[in-house]
Amino acid sequence: MCAHTLFSWQKQRYALHLLPMIVKIHEAKEELGRAAAGMGASFIRDAIKKNGEATIVVATGASQFEMLEALTAARIDWSKVTAFHLDEYIGLPDTHPASFRKYLKERFVDLVPLKQFHYINGEEDPEKECRRVGALIAEKEVDVAFIGIGENGHLAFNDPPADFDTEEPYLVVSLDKACRQQQFGEGWFPSLEAVPEVAISMSVHQIMKSKALICTVPDQRKANAVKKVLEGEITPEVPASVLRNHPAVWLYLDRGSASMLKRI
Repeated sequence: MCAHTLFSWQKQRYALHLLPMIVKIHEAKEELGRAAAGMGASFIRDAIKKNGEATIVVATGASQFEMLEALTAARIDWSKVTAFHLDEYIGLPDTHPASFRKYLKERFVDLVPLKQFHYINGEEDPEKECRRVGALIAEKEVDVAFIGIGENGHLAFNDPPADFDTEEPYLVVSLDKACRQQQFGEGWFPSLEAVPEVAISMSVHQIMKSKALICTVPDQRKANAVKKVLEGEITPEVPASVLRNHPAVWLYLDRGSASMLKRI
């Protein structure tokens, strides 16, 4: 496996922000997925060893396929792991091909004997559902969150300009055209018009409360977003740029997603 860390230049470039972000570039997204899952699994095992249990957050989307496949195969005592859902469309039934509940059930929840998984139900009253799942995660300290970055730089479904200030764990959010175009482009919906315009998302503040963040971002189509996240300003207009303010982020790229970076 060939991997390159950008830690040395990241530390120098972003010293002003005191960032220890580690960026690793792999030749293929299969390698990327295995590496991201391996690092995340080590955090889960460490939390179980230290506290007797672990709490995690799990993302969805095409970028997470290889990572989740490797994570479900990892040696972990899943009976001691509680997991939370990152985001979900409002009004989409769990039988729909694009439902994130369906995605997680098939690719994660049904494959490992979790202690508990907390789904977001987008078919319930959205504000009430935000309060329900928000109260549940407020009782936990998240050991590791598995996340991605959208083509528009979004973090979860926090599209630009994202709300960096709210401390609510979950929010009702509007999805911009670029976000909806990505969902259509990945093949989840038959048309752009079929993509919901609203969703429930974990807030930026809640994501940043996680002890560690494993960010998996393969594919050429993410290259411009990755460049803005790492080389631009930290701004709500590029929501994932806020990751540079977190003390423990591992960002996994492949050659495509890293192709626009100045130093690789």
